[in-house]
Amino acid sequence: MLSREDNELLTRTGRDTACGRLLRAYWQPAALVSELPAERPVKAVRLLGEDLVLFRGGGGYGLIGRFCSHRGVDLSFGRLEGDGLRCLYHGWLYDRRGHCLEQPAEPEHSRFHTKIQHVGYPCQERNGIVFAYLGGGDPPPLPGYDCFRAPDEYSFAFKGLWECNWLQGVEGGIDPSHVSYLHRFLQDDPREAYGQQFRGEVEGTGRTLSALVGENARPDIEVEPTEHGLRVFAVRALDGAQRHVRVTNLLFPNAFVVPFGPTQVFTQWHVPVDDENHYWYMILYDFAEPTDKEQLLAQRLGSCTLPDYRSTRNRDNDWGFDAAEQAALTYTGMGLDINVHDQWAVESMGRIQDRTVERLGVSDRAVTANRRLLLRAIADHQAGKTTVGMAGSEADARALTGPQAVDMIASAGDWKQRWREHDLARRQRSPWASPR
Repeated sequence: MLSREDNELLTRTGRDTACGRLLRAYWQPAALVSELPAERPVKAVRLLGEDLVLFRGGGGYGLIGRFCSHRGVDLSFGRLEGDGLRCLYHGWLYDRRGHCLEQPAEPEHSRFHTKIQHVGYPCQERNGIVFAYLGGGDPPPLPGYDCFRAPDEYSFAFKGLWECNWLQGVEGGIDPSHVSYLHRFLQDDPREAYGQQFRGEVEGTGRTLSALVGENARPDIEVEPTEHGLRVFAVRALDGAQRHVRVTNLLFPNAFVVPFGPTQVFTQWHVPVDDENHYWYMILYDFAEPTDKEQLLAQRLGSCTLPDYRSTRNRDNDWGFDAAEQAALTYTGMGLDINVHDQWAVESMGRIQDRTVERLGVSDRAVTANRRLLLRAIADHQAGKTTVGMAGSEADARALTGPQAVDMIASAGDWKQRWREHDLARRQRSPWASPR
């Protein structure tokens, strides 16, 4: 459990909070590129409690304060002009970094516009997501993680709205034991849905992943610190000779990296809208084959509403819970989409979980390790020290690679060696991934 003070510290992310300042020191997803259509690439964005407007101009992306520094009107309705956005009220023109370029109603000789520094943040695009840096000073270089290096044709990006605090989403993703129950399927179902890999056969076992982890619900969990955050091992004894090995990662401070079948992996960020809502952003990448973007997009759009990307199964309709389905088909009774299962788990805790009343055990090692890491990083950031996963130079950024995420069968005696060999072999066969 956490003290009330520490729970507040880790869940409050406004500009004047310690955790908010830490999250702002890292690049954060701000929107999908697809949310900025060619006919009008302008979108209102709420990110880390700030109201902003994202736009694409001739030279790139701009993320500036949503309300004009003059009289406070909404710039998300502004006119795009070249690389800038012009206010409809009095014509003030802002560039992509929030500099005021023109004030047409002021005297011709006026230099008043040079005194205006509107809120503006640097942006860059990676694999279908626009990332923004909301911290102070020069932004750090983006690390050399696989999700950023994968070619466009081998990747797919999407997002979703979850109505709870960001930390609940992260903690769900780094908890390796929940898959034995939350994502269990009681019988086969031929219908396609997000996460159908859990209903696919694990090579060499004759069992589906759902059945395998369901029948082995007590994994040995090990957690080790890494340069990117944490590496989490969940090892399940299938018999005296074989182990099911699943390696996942915390990508500090608010993402995780998870295997998604033999050749696919995804990185998923959980980014505060405010303290009671957040978006998850995902980059899925395939080491072997180009992704079928149209199929993946249709699959995801079929389960959410636009423009907010809210799941059609949500707390308003009890996440689609069906008692008959729970008795016969899925452990949750909430459909085949495993993303909904995760959503229910973290949203049902409440908008901000009260961690003062929980009781954690050995199986929660990754969760407790992450909390310790977060508390230490907040203190280090306040003291001006470098924190985990922070690249201080281009060389540092290139050194932040992977992370390795695998799902495999290995012998009991050599799984610690075999999982690395498994990842290396996958990279050697990949058209784009460099061996580590």
